[in-house]
Amino acid sequence: MVLFNKFLILLSAFLFLVSCAGAPKPSTPLETLKTYTQAIKKKDTTTMKLLLSAESIKMSEQEAKSQNVPLDEIVKRETLFNESQKTVEFRNEKIEGEKATIEMKDSMGVWNTIFFVKEDDIWKIDKQGIANQMLKQVEEDNRRLDEIINQGKQP
Repeated sequence: MVLFNKFLILLSAFLFLVSCAGAPKPSTPLETLKTYTQAIKKKDTTTMKLLLSAESIKMSEQEAKSQNVPLDEIVKRETLFNESQKTVEFRNEKIEGEKATIEMKDSMGVWNTIFFVKEDDIWKIDKQGIANQMLKQVEEDNRRLDEIINQGKQP
């Protein structure tokens, strides 16, 4: 009986250590992006959510609430690339402190910048950064359009 109790204690300790280890955490933005890509293909929303920044999750939660759908549906629907895309190409990983970017080619052959932020020593995808970049681009396009329109006017 004593031997059996020792065995149970050792087994419990081993299982505890294994469960604490969990899945390996991506140590670079590129590893995060590759893991996220695999999770999309497997439809693994749990992993996808783990690789999104807190702000990204917050944005998705707000959208889920406004559409009255579960968070997982938004996470599955709003991925960084189309599920039917056979290959995913990456280039130009840049790390600056707690922020990083990688360019990724979409299904149309256009290179898009993906933003990352380091949270709790894990690189996570920052969809808020992507949204901010899109807003910045729209503002710049509007500014250029205003300049073009105003060039034809006489003061």
